[in-house]
Amino acid sequence: MRLSAVREGTVLALEQLRANKFRSWLTILGIVVGVATVMAMSAMIQGVRTSILSEMEAAGPQNFFVGRFDFNEVRITSHGPPWGSNPEIQVREARAIARLPAVKTTIVGIDLNGEFTYGRQRLPSVSIAARDAGWTEYTRGGILAGHDMLPADVRASSPVVLLSKDLATSLFGSLDPLGRTLRINGSPFEVIGVFELSENIFASLQKNIAIMPYTAAIKHLNAWTGNLGVFVVTSPNATQAQAIDQVITTMRTMRGLRPGDDNNFAVMRQEQMVETFNRFTGVFFIVMLALSSVALMVGGVGVIAIMMIAVTERTREIGIRKALGATRREILYQFLIEAMTVTVVGGLIGLVLGGGAALLVARTTPIPASVPFSAIVAALLMAAVAGILFGMWPAWRAARMDPVEALRYE
Repeated sequence: MRLSAVREGTVLALEQLRANKFRSWLTILGIVVGVATVMAMSAMIQGVRTSILSEMEAAGPQNFFVGRFDFNEVRITSHGPPWGSNPEIQVREARAIARLPAVKTTIVGIDLNGEFTYGRQRLPSVSIAARDAGWTEYTRGGILAGHDMLPADVRASSPVVLLSKDLATSLFGSLDPLGRTLRINGSPFEVIGVFELSENIFASLQKNIAIMPYTAAIKHLNAWTGNLGVFVVTSPNATQAQAIDQVITTMRTMRGLRPGDDNNFAVMRQEQMVETFNRFTGVFFIVMLALSSVALMVGGVGVIAIMMIAVTERTREIGIRKALGATRREILYQFLIEAMTVTVVGGLIGLVLGGGAALLVARTTPIPASVPFSAIVAALLMAAVAGILFGMWPAWRAARMDPVEALRYE
């Protein structure tokens, strides 16, 4: 009996949609918008997360960073700078870490921005990764032209720089940049190479990047040493946990910390970036769900309206069905199924639109947006539940109708 009621309710709902196309479209519009929004946002969040995980895997998931403070835990407070009283990371500490059995190598680094000029061409804010020699051990990338900086360049604080392919094109156009001198914050630097980072969402969004010896950034650009950190590459024969334990022990010993003292430095695993991203996107996703819920509420009001109209238009039919023996439960089920069918149709249209938006984002932006299967299931369930909730009052009203009064209705 219930299966036949489901089939009959679905057929009647589809007939109502066909018979009143404009009214039906306005009714399910809110459902469509709500589901499409959830689908599109889920696809973009999933795409960014996939990109982060793949890049972390390619760059070495066991690698980690030692810094003055954990920027993943920074909170806006009035208690001074985020590093508190932590002393600066020293180069000698990086060299000591590099000698540990569980560590393959270390790369000292400072990140900053600078103004790049060549002739009349001026770029006011270019990202500079000031690094040790051997930076490609930690950061995926390849030299396209020229050569990488040498350990001698780092020791001598040589004013040399490598430009990303896009940055070289922005500054020099079709000219060969190798051997040319540009100015960074007014100081002359010689271009020794052109590089390209591996394909990922961040490299795609930030195309103008320069790499130089960290010593040159300190000497010629007055880079703040308080921002200095150490990129640690774990030995292939060791685990990340072993390397981190050895690094913490070495740092605490060099800094003279007692057993009960807290670390006055931070060790950040690459996985923490994913954890921070998940926290951020979790809040963002909740906000988007709240906004899409408004659209679902609007759609739900429309469902109530169209189902109330359907109940009124079919009053005599309800009276006849009750006179022939239909129970209140059967009438209730019929109208609930009709309401669910209306919202599920809206959900399916929303799925198509949301999936199309995800495909458009994936093809036109660096974000590899993809719709997770869980989002599809959740969207359809959300549409079905909306149909049940908003269809309950009209269905209950139809089920409670007096058959004698219904048969008299004209």
